[in-house]
Amino acid sequence: MKLNKYIDHTLLKATARKEEIETLCKEAKEFDFFSVCVNSSYIEFCKEQLRGTDVKIAAVVGFPLGSMSTEAKVFEAKDAIEKGANEIDMVLNISRLLDGDYSYVEDEIRAIKEVIGSNTLKVILENCYLDKKDIVKACQLAVEAGADYVKTSTGFGSGGATFEDVELMKSVVKQDAKVKASGGVRDKESALKYIELGAERLGTSSGIAIMKDEVSNSIY
Repeated sequence: MKLNKYIDHTLLKATARKEEIETLCKEAKEFDFFSVCVNSSYIEFCKEQLRGTDVKIAAVVGFPLGSMSTEAKVFEAKDAIEKGANEIDMVLNISRLLDGDYSYVEDEIRAIKEVIGSNTLKVILENCYLDKKDIVKACQLAVEAGADYVKTSTGFGSGGATFEDVELMKSVVKQDAKVKASGGVRDKESALKYIELGAERLGTSSGIAIMKDEVSNSIY
């Protein structure tokens, strides 16, 4: 197993500077991570930095709250792909999910998947705000809408990935979608445990610590 290829090397904080994004890309190339995950204003810069490598670019949409209009999210996703992103990590509309407006949630995911075509779509559930019933329903809606992944967390909510949630999510999506554990994945032991439970991607800013079998103090 190539642990590096499970990692989306991530930098999404509001204060991230261009030089930090450049460092992120250099690290992704050095460790041959699967992708970098960034805010969309840095897509074109990352594309330049990663030229000639197989490191992908994932961009976040509707981040981190998920509460903007579907039209805004669709535009953001389309724009990200046109600028060079290979994958979209979108935050579902958490409040609509909690309201039980399931058709809205499913239709929004489907609209974004349609506009990005064959590119990978990951749906961020933000599990820290959901009970188990909501997590199950969100996974079902994501699968029905054609999403490629369900993802635990933005890393900016009140909690991140948990082993229990990853196991639950995998039990729901089975082989119809994949699971990404994100938020607080800081060490190799935890990373391997998430993979054992069914995660096929890890979103983390601690990728280097994980590869060096160290423990990071990053909260993301």
